[in-house]
Amino acid sequence: MQTLTQVLAQKTTLNENQIKNILTLLDKGDTIPFIARYRKELTGGADDEQLRVFYDVYMCARRLLERKEEILHILKEREMLDSKLQAQVDQAATMTALEDIYRPYKEKKNTRAATAIKQGLEPLANVLQSAKLSKQEFMSKAKSFVRGEVLDVTHAIKGAQDIIAERYADVAKEREVLRESLMRHGMLEVKATKKFEENGSFKNYKAHSEKVAYVPSHRYLAIKRGEKEKQLSVKINIDVDRYMETLKRYKLKEWMGSSKELLFDAYKDGFKRLLYPSIEREVFALLKEKADTIAIGIFGKNMTQLFMTPPVVGKVLLGADPAFRTGCKLAVIDEQGKYLDHAVIYPVPPRDEYEKSRDVVAKLVKKYNIQGVAIGNGTASNETQAFFAKLNTDGLNLPYTVVSEAGASVYSASSIASQEYPDLDVTIRGAISIAGRLRDPMATLVKIDPKSLGIGQYQHDVDQKLLERKLHEGVESLVNAVGVDVNSASASLLSYVAGVGMKVAENIVKHRESVGVFDSKKAVLKVKGLGAKAYEQAAGFMRIREGKSLFDNTGIHPESYAVAKALEKYTDLSDTKTIAQELGVGEPTLKDIIKELAKPGFDPREELPSIPFKHGLTEIENLREGSIVSGVVRNITDFGAFVDIGLKNDGMIHISQMSEKRIGHPLEVLSVNQYLPSIEIISIDREKGKVGLSIKDAS
Repeated sequence: MQTLTQVLAQKTTLNENQIKNILTLLDKGDTIPFIARYRKELTGGADDEQLRVFYDVYMCARRLLERKEEILHILKEREMLDSKLQAQVDQAATMTALEDIYRPYKEKKNTRAATAIKQGLEPLANVLQSAKLSKQEFMSKAKSFVRGEVLDVTHAIKGAQDIIAERYADVAKEREVLRESLMRHGMLEVKATKKFEENGSFKNYKAHSEKVAYVPSHRYLAIKRGEKEKQLSVKINIDVDRYMETLKRYKLKEWMGSSKELLFDAYKDGFKRLLYPSIEREVFALLKEKADTIAIGIFGKNMTQLFMTPPVVGKVLLGADPAFRTGCKLAVIDEQGKYLDHAVIYPVPPRDEYEKSRDVVAKLVKKYNIQGVAIGNGTASNETQAFFAKLNTDGLNLPYTVVSEAGASVYSASSIASQEYPDLDVTIRGAISIAGRLRDPMATLVKIDPKSLGIGQYQHDVDQKLLERKLHEGVESLVNAVGVDVNSASASLLSYVAGVGMKVAENIVKHRESVGVFDSKKAVLKVKGLGAKAYEQAAGFMRIREGKSLFDNTGIHPESYAVAKALEKYTDLSDTKTIAQELGVGEPTLKDIIKELAKPGFDPREELPSIPFKHGLTEIENLREGSIVSGVVRNITDFGAFVDIGLKNDGMIHISQMSEKRIGHPLEVLSVNQYLPSIEIISIDREKGKVGLSIKDAS
């Protein structure tokens, strides 16, 4: 049997030496962010994403090898293992292939075939499968099996056919052929059920048919949701008659006796009752797995773009959580995101208190020198934007922008929010969250379950454990890529630092509050529960903005401080190969140290374009087809992107309207929170408030 390293070498682009090094590091308890950033010499420079892909392949390969060992042990114990079967198991490259090989040898207790075998009909099945006898000769043979629970000849023949049907359905090659046939030629057939709602969410799937090979992930997830709600029925069809003709030619030979008719009936039963339903379920599972992977991948990319939105630095901000009846909740945060004050205004119907609301906002602006407003995009957002636009026409220079408020209410009622703002109403906490999304999106959004951020598609329909794991990994990668200021970060943010976790993160905050700020990375070792291993993993990703050492405000790991210090004697750092040899350090690590020293405290988000503020408002009544507007991408799906252009509802750019060139996915062109300065209006439905957009000319 192949070793784990050999299997991984086949399934990845890494060589065996790199694989052994990575496995050794993982066995030592090193985290993927740490390995990617600080062990490049051992991994060949594999980045965070590559290592996570490797880890997934590694876990699959390990499960495959463990399952092989388990199966071989069972077969050996039952004295069913020979050299041929051993080789088949050893050579199985996937779990599906392995289970196909093992399937005929599994103990089956409650099947019709198992019952027939208990009744002593297996020898009769062997006679039928050889098909040497005529039909009459076989029926005569069957009479000798009428005894005990076998009541008559018909019973005996049926039992023999049941055994053959199960044998046929368990043949690995037959399963492989049908599986490939369904995947390549199968048609996904969707029909309405009695509970179907004619004008509901699934109206486009009332009578839908398409090739299994071509069904996109978002459509499959939509169909499966309709099936779950019992509005749709779904099955996979192939040309069964053609398949049966092929089966007949393959299984029945000219020299066989007329009992081959009974034999073929057994094969047909095995196909329709056992093999086809089994493979159909497998194909459905494969389609679901593929759809989940794609949907989760899109979610992860959207989340990356959202979290990497540049923070608005050096400004006091006002967060506005709009509403009609209960009023617009306001919250002021300072340049560091610290809460300062709050208020509630009623500038929109039903109260329409413009003057009172204006005076409240003007007072807050004067008191705190507010320089920008973040308005949530939920209920009454458009009307609230109109209020702030009018303030600007009245002389109050207060630029605003709209941010997604998805998940703000989830955060407001969370235990995290209760700990941070125990004396504030949940509605004010929501306004703080909205302001924070402009001040520092990552630091704010990390406190919210990513599934509540409104940036995915069918996130509640995919594998929830896989989604949770992938999103956690994604946030972990982003947080460590940016770095975390241990003297200001929340426990939520600190918990994603490699090697930390929530319990230690909370201890860091408690230590900071009771003892005072940390003056060096080394001082973090005094935190309860943060041992040497956790410190090794975390230290490089921590930042001390005003500490004892310049190095503490960089991504240089403390283990490399001596190397960083030694660089002071070099006036020319261009020959990194020679310098690395002289200092006894790997060249990739040296290059990273030099890069960090060039920009202490560098935040990679600063290089990305920021979200622009605006002063005026877009009205749907003023729009015409051909009008040019600007907007911000709020969400991206397989089929298009939703863009906030200042209307009540986001406009939609279909994938076909994104580029003159053919693109495979909207993410090739757009990203969440991307500002689009030039968007063409191509369709307007004023009754429904829907607008179709295009950026073809801008691409």
